[in-house]
Amino acid sequence: MRLAIDAMGGDHAPASVVEGAMKAVTELPDVHITLVGDEEQITPLLTDDTRIDIIHTKEVITGDDEPVRAVRRKKEASLVLMANQVKEKKADACISAGNTGALMSAGLFIVGRTKGIQRPALSPTLPTIDGKGFVLLDVGANVDASPNHLLQYAIMGSIYAENVREISHPTVGLLNVGTEDGKGNDLTKKAFELLSEAPINFIGNVEARDLLAGVADVVVTDGFSGNVALKTIEGTADMMFSLLKETFMSSLKTKLSAAMMKNDLKQLKEKLDYSEYGGAGLFGLAAPVIKAHGSSNGQAIFSAIKQACHMVENEVNATIETTVATYIENE
Repeated sequence: MRLAIDAMGGDHAPASVVEGAMKAVTELPDVHITLVGDEEQITPLLTDDTRIDIIHTKEVITGDDEPVRAVRRKKEASLVLMANQVKEKKADACISAGNTGALMSAGLFIVGRTKGIQRPALSPTLPTIDGKGFVLLDVGANVDASPNHLLQYAIMGSIYAENVREISHPTVGLLNVGTEDGKGNDLTKKAFELLSEAPINFIGNVEARDLLAGVADVVVTDGFSGNVALKTIEGTADMMFSLLKETFMSSLKTKLSAAMMKNDLKQLKEKLDYSEYGGAGLFGLAAPVIKAHGSSNGQAIFSAIKQACHMVENEVNATIETTVATYIENE
């Protein structure tokens, strides 16, 4: 299996990317990785180049670049060359922790959409209290959506949860302002009707306050609401850990308590650690494209690599195309 990775994307690139890649080739014997980026920066970090190649380029798409323009004009950028590896069938999937908008543009314009999918969805897996996690889509690929888009998101999310996350008969919920049938605006009311008839385990409307309690394995919403929900969750988690740290460091007594609870606090942090869940998959493209978190460390990159491998091994993209085509034909 061959993966292409944007070595220059992310806050800690290329060090975190190289670290994750070396861990992957050590623990995943069938993986071959192509790192795309500045060879002068990558090579000194690469202490083990077993099954790792480098495509050299100094051009980079930054977070300040306008996504579509950057993809079209920066033809030699690491992110663009990475996507081309997939387009040219030299890689089975690709991963970047760089500019999210640019990666979505490269996915659409270079990798291409899955036949039958109208719009791709950006779909991270988020932690839950029971440690199981849930898939949330869309979180920003499209801020506006139609009921049919939400239907396709639900089908894609369900296939991913079952084939990659290995959840049998995953539950699918529709993010709404209440759990009762008939709640919400025109979008959610019409989407509810479509989801009720879809080939998925639809459990109805779910509320944002129940997401981290594991109310559903897959939660569907439009990109605007999904992005707000995602960033609210991230901000709340950051605030919670900051408050905990401030509290435990406030006095000698609390510092001693913190020392006694060190292992418990570490387990809590690991339970809520995004790096264990991989990246956000861009579902609805012709091949797996993974957006790793911008602040990804080596472990997060490794998790994203495992995620991409599972998608390739389980033919998730092909299954999505077949399922959508079959459903449309039966309508």
